[in-house]
Amino acid sequence: MIDALLAAALGYLLGSIPFGLLLTRVAGLGDIRRIGSGNIGATNVLRTGRKGLAAATLLLDGGKGAVAVLLAWHVAGPIPALAAGFGAVVGHLFPVWLRFHGGKGVATGLGVLLAAAWPVGAIACATWLIVFAVLRISSASALTAYAVAPVAAAVLSGYAVAVLALAVAVLVFVRHRDNIRRLLAGTEPRFGRRA
Repeated sequence: MIDALLAAALGYLLGSIPFGLLLTRVAGLGDIRRIGSGNIGATNVLRTGRKGLAAATLLLDGGKGAVAVLLAWHVAGPIPALAAGFGAVVGHLFPVWLRFHGGKGVATGLGVLLAAAWPVGAIACATWLIVFAVLRISSASALTAYAVAPVAAAVLSGYAVAVLALAVAVLVFVRHRDNIRRLLAGTEPRFGRRA
């Protein structure tokens, strides 16, 4: 239990690094929270028109989730690794450095799933890509991917990973509540249109 709590704390610290905010500031674009949706994630970074920065944000946000899991797994084993992954998502969503106003957890969660059980992460990523190719709506793609992930985990990876996938999915859905309202109302913007 102590190992899991320590791993979760480590995961939180890694997850709380706001790469989107840091990269856009270094690039001279100011505060990403004042652009587009105000989110610190890759989708909003893309709204700056800097595809390279958006790709870097995506990779770094996913990477910090994966590193949290893999590091904890190496040091303490599988259960602390899953705790670290959950902590990383919580850190991304609620970073102490930004007064607990962070991103939506999509990339970080996918990084966690890829590291914890790569087939589950791969299915979630593939689901995101397929839905986005059809609908061109990032939020719908993310929500569908995270609806699929716990089912895939239950079938392919067992109870512990399924619980992690479900917990991450709940957090992602909660952070997308405004997007869900717009999706239901038919007003959620498609890719290339202003949020």
